[in-house]
Amino acid sequence: MIVLRPIQERDLELLKKIYSSTRDEELRVVTWAPGQKEAFLEQQFAAQHKAYTENYPGAELSVIEVDHEPAGRFYVHRTPHDFRVIDIAVLPSFRGKGIGGELLGKLIDDANRVNVQVSIHVEIENPARRLYTRLGFEFVENRGVYDYLVRRVQ
Repeated sequence: MIVLRPIQERDLELLKKIYSSTRDEELRVVTWAPGQKEAFLEQQFAAQHKAYTENYPGAELSVIEVDHEPAGRFYVHRTPHDFRVIDIAVLPSFRGKGIGGELLGKLIDDANRVNVQVSIHVEIENPARRLYTRLGFEFVENRGVYDYLVRRVQ
């Protein structure tokens, strides 16, 4: 059973672990001195967390739990015109089990009920892009390292 619960201060280490898991593949090829990778990930996580909390006041910042186990994070900012997926990330041991699809499907249903689009910025090479396309997200424009995708109301 998938449950969302609001993040709490005690979740910061878990959230950092989730964030770090999303960077594993790209950082695997980097050769750093002991401790450099951890310091880099700590700094990047802190900057991202600060940006999310400052730029999206009132956003739903949730820990994903599957059968009472932490499985990822799902951050959504709802406005009258747009439900923005700020971030969705699932730990490696939970990937490929339909968690992201289920959560996004529920969000899309909520958005359709109130006649609002769903949007997301996704890295160009992100493999989750296939999921977004399958769920009806469409490319709107490139924004540097990200593409801006929208799921229009249906």
